[in-house]
Amino acid sequence: MQSCEISSDSTDDPLSSGFRPHRQPRIVVIGAGLAGLAATRVLLKNGFTDVTVLEASDHIGGRVQSVKNGEATLELGATWIHGANGNPVYHLAEENGLLEHTTDGERSVGRISLYTKNGVAHYQTNVGKRIPKDLVEEFSDLYNEVYELTQEFFQNGKPVCAESQNSVGIFTRDLVRKRIMVDPDDSESTKKLKLSMLQQYLKVESCESSSPSMDEVSLSEFGEWTEIPGAHYVIPEGFVKIVDLLAQDIPSHTICLCKPVRCIHWNYSAQHREVIGKGSHVKMEDNHNDNNHSHQRNEEPLILGQPIWVECEDEEWIPADHVIVTTSLGVLKQNHEAMFSPSLPEDKVLAIEKLGISTTDKIFLEFEEPFWSPECNSIQFVWEDEAQLEQLAYPEDLWYKKICSFDVLYPPERYGYMLSGWICGQEALHMERCDDETVAETCTKLLRRFTGNPDIPKPKRILRSSWGSNPYIRGSYSFTRVGSSGQDCERLAMPLPYANSTKAPLLQVLFAGEATHRKYYSTTHGALLSGQREATRLMEVYHDHKA
Repeated sequence: MQSCEISSDSTDDPLSSGFRPHRQPRIVVIGAGLAGLAATRVLLKNGFTDVTVLEASDHIGGRVQSVKNGEATLELGATWIHGANGNPVYHLAEENGLLEHTTDGERSVGRISLYTKNGVAHYQTNVGKRIPKDLVEEFSDLYNEVYELTQEFFQNGKPVCAESQNSVGIFTRDLVRKRIMVDPDDSESTKKLKLSMLQQYLKVESCESSSPSMDEVSLSEFGEWTEIPGAHYVIPEGFVKIVDLLAQDIPSHTICLCKPVRCIHWNYSAQHREVIGKGSHVKMEDNHNDNNHSHQRNEEPLILGQPIWVECEDEEWIPADHVIVTTSLGVLKQNHEAMFSPSLPEDKVLAIEKLGISTTDKIFLEFEEPFWSPECNSIQFVWEDEAQLEQLAYPEDLWYKKICSFDVLYPPERYGYMLSGWICGQEALHMERCDDETVAETCTKLLRRFTGNPDIPKPKRILRSSWGSNPYIRGSYSFTRVGSSGQDCERLAMPLPYANSTKAPLLQVLFAGEATHRKYYSTTHGALLSGQREATRLMEVYHDHKA
């Protein structure tokens, strides 16, 4: 590494310390989501000036997608700030006044967050009957007791019994069913209702975990995910305001939109040193980067000394000393073989394959008038005929049976009369392939059926997410699948090449993104912290090699 000088105002704070190396390292950040923007922000604030961000889509923000709807903002992606104490996203929002208009109802303290804590959830059956509130509360207490038990396996090192197959879903379903069936005070019909509610709760849990089914979520690792203390907050102006804050000090020329990457050629100099000087030709051309470091490929660019070349889909090749990859786990699962040359090490590939990611989608329905009562904060769909099912997977034409609920967006003064439906797994992908008219009509029929009100009109507007079919995202967020562990998150985060395996330049390819954070995977703060982590990793190396 080249030598550098530490500025006189250097502090221990990675966001304020700075340096001025004799030659700036060239750093490419792939992805302008929260992780990529956070990494770029730290690098620029600490004296790295030769930074380029490559974003495949036509906008920044990644899995943050805020859409204006009149006076309101609807979140197709990230919605809540999960926890306050020590949460960097919360502090960013609070310090910049983004929570000033957050209502008390938008500060949910529940484990499964709704848009409001006000009012009551209406549990409706597929025959149009509402389940009595006291029965719902009784079942909810039982479910939450068992949920707490699922945390103990990791937190207390409790051994997992073979019958559970190390699955949160199987363990929860079996234990809750046993407790329901041995209750002497419940009639058979009440037991059946509770068994049906169990299936609905597991669908909600799947949406929360972004897993196809809780059967796929690892029981032994479930308790490692760490909840930050404090409430869950909605940002009335939109989560995109967090994106704007992260990006506001990044020069516009630094971020290149509509710039998908085809392949990262790492260890490039080492691989091709023997062919340098054998008549290879590189065509230099002006391009998007003000620093003029990239080249249009004529022949492979073998004559310059950077260890990495980033090959873009538009045929542009960009040299770099370091690349921070923040692409989603879904994209890595689909593209890692083509995306890295040489291929990723076997243990990193295994981590990518073992960790889970699925799709959780939202379906917003806007109505002229509410058909729900003022105290109703959500409509939960309980299928009585699913009480004894072991697998909650449906054929393509029955995708709608995976919709677990519709939440009421609150307050109506801001949102109008709006519902937000939830669907996950393969069924979400089936939904994404339908047109708006089909989804709106299907949801209307569901609402009529479960409320018992045949006069519910079709919504005047529908808006929905499509994270699973987005080629630059391929899923919502990660989870620890059966057979994976937090160690896989750490393997995914480990920079390349490995320090003990080569004499080539280290820290060529670094990895960030929510899936790389062992305790905060699946969250926006996990994504942000992972980006800061990798930028700090580079900073520390350059500081350690100062003259």
